[in-house]
Amino acid sequence: MKRSSTYRFLAAFGNGTRNFAWGNADSGLHLSGWVVPLAVLLSFCGAEAQTAPALPRLVVNVMIDQLRTDYMEAFSPLYGERGFRRLMQDGSMYTQAEYPFARPDRASATACLHSGASPYDNGIPSEQWLDRQSLRPIYCVDDKGYAGHLTAECSSPLYLSVSTIGDELKVATEGKGIVLSVSPFRDAAILSAGHAADACFWLNDLTGQWCSSSYYGEFPSWALAYSRFNSLPQRIGDAVWTPSNEVVGNFSYFISGGLKSPFSHKFKGSSAYREFKTSGLINEEVNRFASHCIASAGMGLDAVTDMISITYYAGNYDRCSVSECPMELQDTYVRLDNALGQLMDDVEKRVGRGNVLFVVTGTGYSDEPVTADISRYRIPTGTFDMSRAEALLNMYLIAVYGQGQWVESSMDNEIYLNLKLIEQRNVNLTELLEMSSAFIIQLAGVKDVYTSQRLSLGAWTPGISKLRNAYNPRRSGDILVQIAPGWSLSSVNNTGKQNISRESYTAFPLFFMGSGFCAGKIDTPVSIDHVAPTVAKVLRIRSPNGCGQPPLRCALP
Repeated sequence: MKRSSTYRFLAAFGNGTRNFAWGNADSGLHLSGWVVPLAVLLSFCGAEAQTAPALPRLVVNVMIDQLRTDYMEAFSPLYGERGFRRLMQDGSMYTQAEYPFARPDRASATACLHSGASPYDNGIPSEQWLDRQSLRPIYCVDDKGYAGHLTAECSSPLYLSVSTIGDELKVATEGKGIVLSVSPFRDAAILSAGHAADACFWLNDLTGQWCSSSYYGEFPSWALAYSRFNSLPQRIGDAVWTPSNEVVGNFSYFISGGLKSPFSHKFKGSSAYREFKTSGLINEEVNRFASHCIASAGMGLDAVTDMISITYYAGNYDRCSVSECPMELQDTYVRLDNALGQLMDDVEKRVGRGNVLFVVTGTGYSDEPVTADISRYRIPTGTFDMSRAEALLNMYLIAVYGQGQWVESSMDNEIYLNLKLIEQRNVNLTELLEMSSAFIIQLAGVKDVYTSQRLSLGAWTPGISKLRNAYNPRRSGDILVQIAPGWSLSSVNNTGKQNISRESYTAFPLFFMGSGFCAGKIDTPVSIDHVAPTVAKVLRIRSPNGCGQPPLRCALP
């Protein structure tokens, strides 16, 4: 026979040997000398009738590479009703999201969003860094121990040193919750999948097929069938990117140039798939495969919560500047709006409205190159040559400490010292770092210099905090050179990108929609490392093990 709530209440206070007696003195319940107010009893008994909010059956994490709040709002006259407008109207919208560390890129942003930890803790400071042993660049998801499926790339989350929200969902559900990721980009696919996902997929730059890593097991048969019968290579020859409608061609937001002639881009040759991945068509391709994954894997169809992470693209076409391709950027946002609306409608139709939690945000950076010669306008500018700075610093250290290769190499704006030589010569590392910093700060184009010790031990300020969070003791260099605004960085080991240093603030949004979240707009800045613990709170699971932030109280249902 089912035990009543009163019995369980009494059992909570007694061990089976006490004598309980009802009484009405003082309007309470007497339990062997204890008087329990009826309000407490009624509160306890009423708890049985109360039920906790239902867990979402499916969590859809959408990360949009290079999404910006200003562009999202600027192009709103071009949107339909089911994408961004629905997120703004029905979701909890934070207009000023930001990352808790300096200079985020796609890899570091993905790792932070899903782990709730900064690069200092999660091990992913950037897309690539320098290996001290070989002095060669290491890509953030490279791992020779795991071959690829439908790709020659060997990959795993080897360097991600903490758990993700998807990992914690797998642990909490004893592996029953399905966790997948779909992204055009290898780094985002693997870092959002984490360590324990069932599968992750990205587009092969050379073949255009959806591929994966053997780290996540066998390539699913349903994914293989898609690659054979419905893949991008079968359609790329006929793909043409033109404005999605006439309104896009008649809309002019940017100050430079006014209206442009309608564009038309085809994708041919060896760079076809790389260019396609930066076009407005890529998000439709991601949607097509993501919907196939959700349906084929049976996600969201039972009481065990599943999770899929999806990456969209909102950057410029083929690294062109806004002045070169303004209409393309506008159309990218229009197509992105359509893709979001289609995704939300398809998922809710399959899983049921109210059974899905959508989390939508951006990567917090802009990869737009600056093509204008700002020196024409007498704005301070120049090019800081990291290789030259590296050579000059080594000559200076030779003059001070004697012959030797004191500087091993550099990567982007970081200098790697020869720590073995420093130890062998019994040179005081703190002294050498201070002298190196004092030397480099005198070079033209340098705003400031930060050593590893300054970042680890220095006094806390907001600026130092973000730089420290972006630094990883095992993978970052020993000296970080902060380039002056307006200057560009030239480095032998960089990725070939020549961006002008800028410190202007660029906001991007964060949305929570569904599964009990209320509509609202919040303009207070919010840090992205609060997203993972907020989702964990909704799912009633542990936050990722490197996450030290609390959930967003005002966002919780």
